[in-house]
Amino acid sequence: MDEREATPISQEMINLFDDYTHLSLDRRKFMDNLAKLAGSMSAATVAAALMASNAKAQGLVPEDDARLVIEDVTYPGAKGEMRGYLAYPAEGGPFGAVIVVHENRGLNAHTKDVARRVALEGFVALAPDFLSDAGGTPADEEAARPMFQQLAAAEVAANGVATIAWLKTHAKANGKVGAMGFCWGGGTVNNIATVAPDLLAAVPYYGGQPDAAAVPNIKAKVMAHYGGLDERINAGIPAFEEALKAAGTDYQIFIYEGANHAFNNDTSAARYSKEASDLAWSRTMELFREVLG
Repeated sequence: MDEREATPISQEMINLFDDYTHLSLDRRKFMDNLAKLAGSMSAATVAAALMASNAKAQGLVPEDDARLVIEDVTYPGAKGEMRGYLAYPAEGGPFGAVIVVHENRGLNAHTKDVARRVALEGFVALAPDFLSDAGGTPADEEAARPMFQQLAAAEVAANGVATIAWLKTHAKANGKVGAMGFCWGGGTVNNIATVAPDLLAAVPYYGGQPDAAAVPNIKAKVMAHYGGLDERINAGIPAFEEALKAAGTDYQIFIYEGANHAFNNDTSAARYSKEASDLAWSRTMELFREVLG
């Protein structure tokens, strides 16, 4: 029997992995605790590999898809040069624009694949590298995670505002901009929405909620997606919803029962939920078509 097949992933393991990737970043402690759950260090190593995203995953849309124009771009950020991955349909336009904000692994292969998927839906999709001010996303995901602890939320949001400004004037864009983000990127989309009145649609996937005092500043339509098993992030939903209601914000909150944090990331087999991902995606694209044209 393949060792991967012999190493079942429990919810307790997934919760431990989530704490490691978002809170402690202490790999030795994580592996020691995982070994206790898995029964051995070798089984823990397999389990960790199954839960971790594979940055080299092939993706759903080929990098050379003839239906798309794909470019590595640079543009002015709030205080320096921002780097990004741009994709849009090869024919037609102008199109609504969507910012795709990466997880706390930086601008990796998976995020670029998501941008290509968005572009195939008929949008200009830009996946910025929010580690640009720190030299850019490193090839090693383990090296990328600690870099996010050095980022100031206000500076990240300012780079988001600069990204919106650049997209609004892109030759293939129609001037209407929305944003979607995942995990760290979901929280970033929330924060950008509080300081960018010209952001028209904000779609955070399992992202940390913004300060309730800043919610009245949100002018975008909000559609938030959460995994039902994601207790850490979901703890902030009630206060967020109360603030959205009080501010009169146009919002929708969807909770996908039985789904974990990172349920949209198809490179992490242990946490990916095709059912939840497909439904959230269809809802998101419907919102973008409605708001961005």
